[in-house]
Amino acid sequence: MPLPAIFSSSSSLPCNPPKPTPTEKPWLSSSSSSASGGGGIAGVRVPTAPWMTSPLILPSDEVLDLSKPRKNNSSADGVTIAYRSLTSGVRGGRSREAMGKILKSVSRLRKSIPSPPATEEDAELGKETAVVNFASILNELCTIAASEGADGRGRKEPWAAAKEEKVVLPKRKKERMVTKAEMVLPTAELAKLREEAAKMRVWVKGKKAGITPEVMKGIQNAWKKNALAMVKIVEPLCKNMVRAHEIVETKTGGLVVWRKNDVIVIHRGGKNGMVMKPLPSPPLTPGVEQSSSNVNAFSSSTTDHCITSGASKKRETLSSFPRYEFSVTQRDYEPVKESLYVKETNRVLDELGPRFIDWWQHKPLPVDADLLPEIIHGFMTPFRLCPPNVRQKLSDDELTYLRKLARPMPTHFALGKNRKLQGLASAILKLWEKSPIAKIAIKVGIRNTNSEQMASELKRLTGGVLILRNKFIIILFRGKDFLSNRVAKTVLEREAQVGNQQLLEEKARSKGAEAFNDYCTSKTSSSMVGTFREFQEIRATQILENGTIFLEKTQIEAEIEKLKKTFIERQRSLNILNFKMKKSEKTLAKLNSLWSPSAISADQELLTEEERESLRKIGLKMDEVLLLGRRGIYDGVLASIYQHWKHREVVKVITMQRSIQHITHAAKLLEIESEGIVVAVEPQGRGHAIVLYRGRNYRQPLNPRPQNLLTKSEALQRSIEAQRRGSLRFFVKEKQQSIWELNGKLRNLEQRLKNFNATESQHPGALN
Repeated sequence: MPLPAIFSSSSSLPCNPPKPTPTEKPWLSSSSSSASGGGGIAGVRVPTAPWMTSPLILPSDEVLDLSKPRKNNSSADGVTIAYRSLTSGVRGGRSREAMGKILKSVSRLRKSIPSPPATEEDAELGKETAVVNFASILNELCTIAASEGADGRGRKEPWAAAKEEKVVLPKRKKERMVTKAEMVLPTAELAKLREEAAKMRVWVKGKKAGITPEVMKGIQNAWKKNALAMVKIVEPLCKNMVRAHEIVETKTGGLVVWRKNDVIVIHRGGKNGMVMKPLPSPPLTPGVEQSSSNVNAFSSSTTDHCITSGASKKRETLSSFPRYEFSVTQRDYEPVKESLYVKETNRVLDELGPRFIDWWQHKPLPVDADLLPEIIHGFMTPFRLCPPNVRQKLSDDELTYLRKLARPMPTHFALGKNRKLQGLASAILKLWEKSPIAKIAIKVGIRNTNSEQMASELKRLTGGVLILRNKFIIILFRGKDFLSNRVAKTVLEREAQVGNQQLLEEKARSKGAEAFNDYCTSKTSSSMVGTFREFQEIRATQILENGTIFLEKTQIEAEIEKLKKTFIERQRSLNILNFKMKKSEKTLAKLNSLWSPSAISADQELLTEEERESLRKIGLKMDEVLLLGRRGIYDGVLASIYQHWKHREVVKVITMQRSIQHITHAAKLLEIESEGIVVAVEPQGRGHAIVLYRGRNYRQPLNPRPQNLLTKSEALQRSIEAQRRGSLRFFVKEKQQSIWELNGKLRNLEQRLKNFNATESQHPGALN
């Protein structure tokens, strides 16, 4: 065997002679030649600068070699070649795991390959070649690993993976579904149609709502010109092209021959005289004969599958062409691939109504809620009854659980209208008897759909709990108090029986009480004077004569009591407002005491009309302004004015106050505090501009923030308190006005009541 030869001695391995390496550095050549020629220390020729004319030779021990050492070529080593042939395809190189894998593979080869018969040459070579026992080597490796891992840690040996045989199951590929075109059309003709389809550049664009009648009309018009029609599917149907394939074939009756990305090419079918290949006949069930009705039913359709190239071939008899049978019951013989859950869902949804064919997601198809009846005669919101000791409202954890439960569930209904949903509500109630959650998708591509209106209408009709609503889906929970139709009917019948029993008991009790009263009245005679029955009789006999006057008096008394109550409430509100206003005035007085305006300077500069007009024009044209806000004039405003006057003689202050008195007061106060001159106060934009001139004798103050004015925070607090006091004054005045009007109404009603009492004293029987 050639493999054991690898483990023979190294003398039998061929060794390649080392190749002479070229001289890497030319200045080192002199050292080697000198070293071979004579004794002593050899000189080394060192590279010199361009301006040096003579070479520079230094001793070799004084030269520092800064070049990177070159890696030795391991290909010249025969031993390296020997183990590389073994470890080149093994992960891990020369590790223990790799060696374990090598030994295991070699032992398998020795077991699988029979050893050749021994010859004389092998006997001679046997002296040099030793037989290797691989099992003993593996045991030694395990012993070494056990001794190294004897510290109690239970460390796994590196080559343990070589002992275990891992079973890797290949990934199961998804079975490719055979299309209807591949089953019906011949292979050559299908390939030809696909080549033509790949070259098409004109298509019919689909709609968001799916394959609508407009799209169908476009496909029919394309089929009039060509046997193929291309349809471009748009969202959301393009996300599930398998479903789009089924919808197009179902609605058009054609065959999809080519599909790529969001494009489908559909053939118009056998109406163009194309030969179809026969389908495999289904297996015959023993004891059941194949009826000839299927053959007769499809014999007439074979004329649509014949190739006709001329007028003479059209007149040929159909007997020259083979008859192909398309069995109607072929679906019954196909293996059922749907799960039990999908089958049960389909069975439940079939009982609720017609399916929505243009469904863009996976099966099962939901029920088309738009085809359900809009109004159902006698429909009522179902009776509900919560079990005892059960909280009717959902907690947050329950709501989260129900949303997670509804996520993988199939969609039950597809809805596209906002009103008249009694048919859908009836179907949801029927669904709730088998499923606690109803999942309703909102159709895409339909105008004026409002998910909020849909959800509120369904919640009103069914009485369920809305657990999720967005523009795509509505999820309704039946609620903890939901009762099925049969249970609700039983509960109502039982409640009716209990109610009838209570009525019977009440009648029996009343009869016993009447008999007891009759017995008591016969024993003692009682008078009706001063009793409530006497009052009722008097009122019944006499109030009819003067009923209008009596009711009017009663209304007046009730109105007086109502006004007195309202008067007390408004008086209390007025007292609260007065207290708040006093508190605000107190706070405002405290803030006003913190600042004191400066006195008017007696020595003021005078400006001529020309100077004033010139400064006014300069100030109004300035872009740099100082805005006077709600805080009014405080120390920061004066500091900003002084900063402006450092660079220019005029400053423009903008105030948004509307009252002329307030604006004039602000201008006068700025003039006093800054010791400047007010040049002009004119409206500008939505506010007013105050132009201040610093004067000819202006000097920059040492402290730009005056100590007699308020700070920024104090000025804001003063502004807020002033605004609060103004609002309180307004409400106090309004409340006083309402109390005054209420007091006038109360006096008028009291006067009318006095008139009624005076009339009663004059005519005692008039109001009885």
